[in-house]
Amino acid sequence: MELLIRIAGKDIIVPDTIVNVWVVTVLLIIFALVVNKKIKKASIDEAPSNFLNVIEALVDVVEGLVKDTMGPQNMKFAPYILTIMCFLIVANLFGLLGFSPPTSDYSVTFSLALITFVLTQYWSFKNAGGLLGYLKGFTEPMAFLTPLNVIGELANPISLSFRLFGNIMSGGIIMALLYNALGYIAPLITPPLHAYFDVFSGVLQTFIFIMLSMIFIGGAAE
Repeated sequence: MELLIRIAGKDIIVPDTIVNVWVVTVLLIIFALVVNKKIKKASIDEAPSNFLNVIEALVDVVEGLVKDTMGPQNMKFAPYILTIMCFLIVANLFGLLGFSPPTSDYSVTFSLALITFVLTQYWSFKNAGGLLGYLKGFTEPMAFLTPLNVIGELANPISLSFRLFGNIMSGGIIMALLYNALGYIAPLITPPLHAYFDVFSGVLQTFIFIMLSMIFIGGAAE
């Protein structure tokens, strides 16, 4: 549902995908507070609950991915990877509830890719020892490749965002067309397609996004 905001006599329409970004963010904040409260109440003398076991397994999986992909020296990036993974999974699966997935809006996916891009450039700059070293990196291995190196660097956030946006958006369009074409019998036919376009594709695109983010950031952080 779109949100209409009136500021200084002007109407500003906030798309439903952006509203859903706020909803997903609030849900994840509440979830994080609940997890934090349960961890503080947990006793080392008692077996953890099934809920905490699941959370611990999730953290272990993410830390394992970061360690294997980026190296043990880059474990500081694990919280970012876990955060972006949780957001993308919830956002990609939002279509199952009848809402527009936030990641079907390119402004959302580009914003997420831009965070990875900024982290990549920051660590490239930091490890290059300053501006001159950072700029010199674009001239390697040969100076005439500088334009290609610059274009390749700028293309990373675009390709990262378009891959996620394209897959989620196309899945939503296909499902909408099927519902309009099938009418009342759509609920009998579409569940397997929801399993593919919403669940399988959503989880797969989340995995691809975090893997590419780890590769980009890890390469810059070495």
